[in-house]
Amino acid sequence: MEQAIAAALKAGQEIMKIYESEDFDVETKEDDSPLTRADRAAHDIIVKKLEEGEDSLPILSEEGSSISYEERKEWGEFWLVDPLDGTKEFLKKNGEFTVNIARIRDGKPVFGVVYAPALEDLYVAVEGKGSFKLTSVLRPEWGKKATVLPALPAAGDTARIVASRSHMSEDTKEFIGDLEMTYDSVETVSAGSSLKFCLVAEGVADYYPRYAPTMEWDTAAGQAIVELAGGSVGVANSIHSLTYNKEDLHNPWFLATRG
Repeated sequence: MEQAIAAALKAGQEIMKIYESEDFDVETKEDDSPLTRADRAAHDIIVKKLEEGEDSLPILSEEGSSISYEERKEWGEFWLVDPLDGTKEFLKKNGEFTVNIARIRDGKPVFGVVYAPALEDLYVAVEGKGSFKLTSVLRPEWGKKATVLPALPAAGDTARIVASRSHMSEDTKEFIGDLEMTYDSVETVSAGSSLKFCLVAEGVADYYPRYAPTMEWDTAAGQAIVELAGGSVGVANSIHSLTYNKEDLHNPWFLATRG
């Protein structure tokens, strides 16, 4: 797990060099999403660092996702990586982008690290231990500042919702409308990338409805952070959690809740 944390931190440092240089070298992928020099550099760093680990688990990364299901379906355990989640936020220069690394075992995330390099915030979740937030992580003393999640209490009769800054769908607006009929008040905050999961895990938000397309690498690390903090990430209108290493790597619509 320390190898994955080190990989996320090192990738984040390289991302920030490119972020500050503004030499992004942007391409457009087949799904019309942007791809930058930072995505590619972070991918290379993470893969190299994880391959140095003693367990030599397979790696499925957004920027190296052409591995066939025939090969993947034999994986009982593997790393699932989004080298730069929130590329649109990266290009907008609002700081709300993350490095996501999850460890998947039998279709379930059992470890997750979400690193927001522009904010210097690191979220880590380990099965059997819980979820934690560390701030100012590039300082020598960062390891002494872990906060157990959730860090904030529930807000009583107020529903706090975090929604995507780039993907506010009509279904999401409908979900918010339903809550407005149930709670005395509803507060909505926008955030980019997997930080939305982290806000739920912290207790800043109670709900993160995602009724818009996502891929497995977008959600695995964030799901680990939420679930190991005592929350849930379930398929919308279902009792089932999101699962991983499906033949189709697209996720169904889902709802993350703090409890």
